[in-house]
Amino acid sequence: MISPYLRLLRPQQWLKNGFVLLPVFFGQQMLDSSLWLPVLMASLSFCFASSGIYCLNDICDVEMDKLHLKKRTRPIASGAISPNMGYIVMCCCWVLAILLAWLAGESLSNSLGSLVIIITYILLNVAYCFRLKHYSIVDLFVISSGFVFRIILGGIVTGIALSKWIVLMTFLLALFIAIAKRRDDVIIYESKGVKLRGNIARYNLSFMNQALSIVASITMVCYIMYTVSDEVVTRVGSHYIYATSVFVLAGIIRYLQVTLVDARSGSPTKILLKDRFH
Repeated sequence: MISPYLRLLRPQQWLKNGFVLLPVFFGQQMLDSSLWLPVLMASLSFCFASSGIYCLNDICDVEMDKLHLKKRTRPIASGAISPNMGYIVMCCCWVLAILLAWLAGESLSNSLGSLVIIITYILLNVAYCFRLKHYSIVDLFVISSGFVFRIILGGIVTGIALSKWIVLMTFLLALFIAIAKRRDDVIIYESKGVKLRGNIARYNLSFMNQALSIVASITMVCYIMYTVSDEVVTRVGSHYIYATSVFVLAGIIRYLQVTLVDARSGSPTKILLKDRFH
């Protein structure tokens, strides 16, 4: 049986912190072993930072989670862990996150930059848990910006300059997934009248569907612009990188299918790990 404390940290969500690796991947530095340790520490820093935020979010949303068919089994909502113990776990996670961010930036003498990123990320999400999540659209942008923080930290600890297209694509892709997840809450609200979020009444199914289509289109255009940009063509040494757009387009359309047809976009991490085309 999985410990309630481990479930509270949601380690299955740590896969998202792979975004820290994007600067190394797109910078074609995956074989540079000197970058492995700082990137690993930066990724672990975000693992603990995000787990601390999950703890705070579960404490703040405990009453609403009790109304949700799946979320009511979470450790705090189910009573397996008390809110006070949740705060203790949260603080421990954030101490570890800040320490790891400091160590990750030390190799390039840029520990201050690493600390600024991880602390800003934590503070922004604390504001999200207490206030910003109650504002429609703003909540989606805050969630999406978290992934941008991840790749920025990856760039800082490795010294790899980030392409503006990579930053834009990361934000747009995260926004696309956030909208798909929020759409699930809208469906529950409209079908069962259960208000899982304070701002859910400011969304409806038609709006979410249109927002998904718009963001998906912009994301695809952004990726194509990235593949044909001079900096990428020069670095890779090929004019045919644009051919990879087929796979990106397939992935986006597949996620749309999972969201709009299968209605199971609630957990992007599970979809990434288990989904199969059929």
